[in-house]
Formats: sequence, C-alpha cells, structure tokens
Amino acid sequence: MSRVELNTAAPDFTMTDFTGKSVSLADFRNKKNVLVVFNRGFF
Repeated sequence: MSRVELNTAAPDFTMTDFTGKSVSLADFRNKKNVLVVFNRGFF
C-alpha cells in the first residue's frame, strides 16, 4: 500500500456499501465533505 502525502488528493477507490452498491470516491468529487469509515468487522 502506498502512502498518501499531506495536502494531496486521495487516490480514487471503489468499495461496496452495506446494500451491495458500488460507491467510488470519485462520486463525491467537488463535494464539500467526505467521511470514510472502515469497519473491521462485527464481534
């Protein structure tokens, strides 16, 4: 995994949401705020 430097754009990626729909970071380009949460699993 490569490191993201401070003050640079995040690399684009696509993940599946909780409903199974693919969501890409590019879908939120030019939006004011983006929050990304990575769930490590349920215990």
